[in-house]
Amino acid sequence: MVKTMTDATHGAQIAMLGNEPDGEENFTPLTREQAQRLREQEPLVSIWWIVVGQLVVGILAALVALVVAGKSNVAWSVMYGVLAVVIPGALFARGLTSQFSSISPVTAGFGFFVWEAVKIGVSVGMLAAAPRLVAGLDWLAMLIGLILALKVYWLALLLRHKRKTA
Repeated sequence: MVKTMTDATHGAQIAMLGNEPDGEENFTPLTREQAQRLREQEPLVSIWWIVVGQLVVGILAALVALVVAGKSNVAWSVMYGVLAVVIPGALFARGLTSQFSSISPVTAGFGFFVWEAVKIGVSVGMLAAAPRLVAGLDWLAMLIGLILALKVYWLALLLRHKRKTA
């Protein structure tokens, strides 16, 4: 049986699946108007905005590291940590937004796993190559840059929530 309930925060009707007495599931699709209203209430955050946000946070963190530590190798270490998140994230975003990934749901699902594997592989490769690429690498500074870039996802979700309630 399909049950509907009203979400108190958004006033939207939510369809819930339940088992029919005969064991079959019933699902009522949204109408075009309901789907449009849901899209307006729950706007998507562009993956490209997140990547750009990570880069901006990384540049600011590297500048702060340069001012606080007074050493350029610390700032480069922070920036490299950020780039170890941004570059694989940009590859992932490009792969997910490619024409191949929008052919069908199967290719989209397959593409997601392939590009996630590429993202992880590039991240690990960049971290392994860090001592050879960054002169005087400061591991702690690189880790701080990496963590700050990863936390931008949470910031994007927080800003999305605040924008919805405004």
